[in-house]
Amino acid sequence: MASRGLFDRKGELFAYLRGNLLYTLDDELTGRLEDGFIVDTAGNRVWRVDGDALSSPDGSETIGFLGEPRPDEYDL
Repeated sequence: MASRGLFDRKGELFAYLRGNLLYTLDDELTGRLEDGFIVDTAGNRVWRVDGDALSSPDGSETIGFLGEPRPDEYDL
């Protein structure tokens, strides 16, 4: 399963998506991608996903972007 990095506006990696699940850089499950939004584990909308762009839920503030899909180590 491929992973995609989540990068802030400075280009720094802060989380990643593996499939539709969101993890911290410490591999802790923190949310998921659902209906065009990143939601936390309680189902609250945290960020809007529009193509590769991440923004606030209402779309008013740019948060960062999603990187290109990368194969996981065990996929190689």
